[in-house]
This record gives sequence, C-alpha cells and structure tokens, in this order.
Amino acid sequence: MGLNKDTDEEAGIQVGPTDRGMVRIYVNGPNVDLPMDFDPDEADEIAEELKVAAAAARASSKQNKR
Repeated sequence: MGLNKDTDEEAGIQVGPTDRGMVRIYVNGPNVDLPMDFDPDEADEIAEELKVAAAAARASSKQNKR
C-alpha cells in the first residue's frame, strides 16, 4: 500500500514514553499489533517530519479548494 492509496482498514495509535527512556509509537488494529520504539532524538525527527507533512497537506488542500 502506498501513501495515496485509500483503504477501509482502521487502526489505533498511541504515543508515549517508555520506562526505558524511549518513545513508543504503538499501532494496533484487527490486522496489526506494532510497537515501535525510538530514542528521543529519532522521535524529534519523526515529529518534525509530521509537521512538514501536515503543512504540505494543508497547502495542497487549500490549492484544491480553489
């Protein structure tokens, strides 16, 4: 599956610190149970990537409404 492919799959996501000083992104759903641990610097990089992607999506959405 790619980023632009629609899907009916649903999953939940939880994000938080672990007791070992890592940041965990936990994705779970009917077909997935995926804990992913990142050190704090990696988590900061992921957060920045999310912010950049959100800004790009907003810009794209505004252009599509015109």
